[in-house]
Amino acid sequence: MRNDLSIYDTAAEQWWSDEVRWIRTLKNLVPGRLSWFDRHTDWQGRDVLDLGCAGGFMAEALAKRGAQVTGIDPAADAIAAARAHARSSGLHIGYDVGVGESLPYDTARFDAVVCVDVLEHVTDLDKVLSEVARTLRPGGVFLFDTINRNPLARLATITIAEDVLRLLPRGTHDPSMFIKPRELRTAMQGAGLLPGAFTGLGPRGINRRLDLTFGRLPLQTVLYMGVARKPDPAPETIA
Repeated sequence: MRNDLSIYDTAAEQWWSDEVRWIRTLKNLVPGRLSWFDRHTDWQGRDVLDLGCAGGFMAEALAKRGAQVTGIDPAADAIAAARAHARSSGLHIGYDVGVGESLPYDTARFDAVVCVDVLEHVTDLDKVLSEVARTLRPGGVFLFDTINRNPLARLATITIAEDVLRLLPRGTHDPSMFIKPRELRTAMQGAGLLPGAFTGLGPRGINRRLDLTFGRLPLQTVLYMGVARKPDPAPETIA
């Protein structure tokens, strides 16, 4: 089975234990993502949606930066783990069970939407991007990462990461759902978002547990990050 999202509920009780290597890999991706995302917005006091939050790694990191965070994910057990850990950490984060294709939030609710390790899993990319645009305030930012679609990306993420190194469980990804950068730019424009800078994301080192650490890379061949903005409405002209 490919694009197996049941793994997030199956591992929910161990999400914050640091005992599962593939979950540690997801946790280790957060600093590398934020080192680039931080360049594109000021989190302090901002209303931020973590779309596809799983057990809450990114949501908690954003809350610690001063954002007012809401997280949403279809994995109910992972959401329960996220809620419990936020409470135990004294963090005020709102968590909901739901999908990106139908967000249960008012129009223009958020200053930023963060969406990592998600777009390559969704059933309808255009609907998700449309919902992102709808729930963003004018001038708001959409920050994301996803996986490029090409033979090298398939080799790196499926053959090596899943089958050989077991950095992720087998079946996590379906390579047919990977997204070329130009396709994503076109889809965002169709949703009313203005694409900005894209950059690569990948391994940059190894920590003391012999786990990979991650950061920005010049090439977008495998993983890539990006930013888009919801345009401000054109000012009315006075005749």
